[in-house]
Amino acid sequence: MKIAYLFLVHDNPKLLRKAIAQLFRPDCGFFIHVDAKANIDVFSSLRGDRVRFTDKRVPVFWGEFSQVEGMLVLIRQALAAEQRYDYLVLLSGSHYPLRSGTYIRDFFEANRGTEFMTLVEVPNEEAGKPLSRLTTLRFPASRPFLRFTFRLLAKLNLARRDYRKYFGNLVPYAGLTWWALSREACQYILDFHERNHRLAEYYVNSFASDEAYFHTILGNSIFRSRMRRSLVYEDWRGQNAHPAMIEDRHVTFFESRDEVCVQDLHGPGELLFARKFSDKNLALVERIDAMIRTKDQAVAGTH
Repeated sequence: MKIAYLFLVHDNPKLLRKAIAQLFRPDCGFFIHVDAKANIDVFSSLRGDRVRFTDKRVPVFWGEFSQVEGMLVLIRQALAAEQRYDYLVLLSGSHYPLRSGTYIRDFFEANRGTEFMTLVEVPNEEAGKPLSRLTTLRFPASRPFLRFTFRLLAKLNLARRDYRKYFGNLVPYAGLTWWALSREACQYILDFHERNHRLAEYYVNSFASDEAYFHTILGNSIFRSRMRRSLVYEDWRGQNAHPAMIEDRHVTFFESRDEVCVQDLHGPGELLFARKFSDKNLALVERIDAMIRTKDQAVAGTH
């Protein structure tokens, strides 16, 4: 079981270094896309035979299709690597593993053939995926005048469009950004993206396409039947635009369980990563590292 970890980052170089160290195994690889707007020099200390920075860098803006473009860059480079990776795992610069690289490798081996992507059919108000995300015209930051104008029109409910003209027979899906997908599913995404330009054209002018574009592609494929929930813990209980930062209370919750498992509207499952950490509170990461060692020792003691 060979795993490629794909990191979409713009800050937190210290956290990224520690995450790579925790996940490292000789048969895994790390592919890093640094936002073109960020200073790549702060990541210069990240070196190693298994660490690769993407050849192409995209200026990434929150909630825009540029996030999808950065993901596509990572997928292409990982699939083109000499090493043939079985799974690709998308993470951000604020993720950190909740288990060791060896445990995660064994998890994917035991669940080989499963796709880990939170997926709901749109609209789904309970999951925070209203149809308005899809039907409201929104322009990217690269077109500031149109972006401002259509934001005003959207407030008046005048920036509407019909997605069905672009989707054809495709059913719209959405979910969380972060996923762990088989090589075959990632290759399917690339092939679809190259063949079906109209879907991408539509999502370029949609909000939060990083939470919907890949989901719609795979939700309308044979991979739909292989889907299970995402492997990432995020605390959305504040109902804000972003998940809460990880605090002591979250780490205490992780420590209190042999396996961090959840059961919610996305179904049951074990969570192997958490978001959001930062370079500003690495003491929490030290607690996570100690927790991982303790849990690994407990697993070893049962064999």
